[in-house]
Amino acid sequence: VVLLLRFIRPEQIARPEGFRNLLDFITLLRAPTNPFFPSEWAAQMVMNWLLRIADPLPILLLWTTAGAAVVFGALVHRSYYLPGFSKAQEGADRFVRGRAWQGLADRILGTLPASKREFILKDLRLFFRDSTQWSQLILLAVLLVVYLFNIQALQLFSGERVPFFLVTLVVFLNQGLAGFVLAAIAARFIFPSISLEGRQMWLLRSSPLDLRALMWSKYWIGTIPLLVLALVLTVTTNALLQASGFMMALSIGTITLFTLAVSALALGFGALYPQFETENAAQIPTSFGGLVFMMTTISLLGLVIVVEAIPVTGYLRARQAGMAPGLTPELVLTMVVVVTVCAIATLVPLKIGLKRMSEMEF
Repeated sequence: VVLLLRFIRPEQIARPEGFRNLLDFITLLRAPTNPFFPSEWAAQMVMNWLLRIADPLPILLLWTTAGAAVVFGALVHRSYYLPGFSKAQEGADRFVRGRAWQGLADRILGTLPASKREFILKDLRLFFRDSTQWSQLILLAVLLVVYLFNIQALQLFSGERVPFFLVTLVVFLNQGLAGFVLAAIAARFIFPSISLEGRQMWLLRSSPLDLRALMWSKYWIGTIPLLVLALVLTVTTNALLQASGFMMALSIGTITLFTLAVSALALGFGALYPQFETENAAQIPTSFGGLVFMMTTISLLGLVIVVEAIPVTGYLRARQAGMAPGLTPELVLTMVVVVTVCAIATLVPLKIGLKRMSEMEF
């Protein structure tokens, strides 16, 4: 429904000056004309009511079509739902245990130590076996498409001359919006990773396996996909916004450091506030620990944006004065501050989370 509304682009109706003439605007507002569509029947019913015309045909068509759709949906559900659900579960299990999947995993993870490799393979198997986990990727893909479409729908390059300051401001603030999206994804997929171990965490603690290997395997298995998504999202949106080279480099560097930090924060807070009793992974981010994680992540994002506003302001001043932007002391100091803050936000939560895991009592 959201995609349908976005592709219709209802904001065009609020900007009649964007149409070439009055006829184009009226064409956009014309009523449906296909006699086989329910929208045409609804329009006829409304017009008959306004004109006081006694014609029951549109009402009958709407009701009978709705009833037929319900009956058809019930028949399809009865015939295909249970077999499809069963095959979906079996298909996921075959995918996880398939030879092609195992061979690909061995080639990619062959250089890792055996303990880390097995931890990663275990998490991947559990992820794809749980339909409540991997099915969220479909919703995530739809939301990202809507996000990119909204960026493309911005009226920055619609023929009117837009100030360079405004374009740069939108590109700069887009970092914050992308960071918020990444924080939400980390809260949904990385934060619950410790809690999903359940009561078997005591077995991992009592085994000769290293908890450090468990922590780092969970960190990288969540960070690498999130980093790929962050880079694709940042580069795509900046290309749609026609960002300058300086803003493109700044955005890529910032989102990379922030992704490394937000993954560590999610894993660290997940270890500090575990929910071993919860079986549904979707409920874990709504706990108190998830709230603290989101507040901390948004604070980190706000700090990075505020610090980087200084070199961006200097960049805009240099462009306004006609000078080529270069490596200024403000830019160097900002880079040092951002790298330091993100490094602390990456290493400290992992260290605290590892200590908390070693002190857990069951």
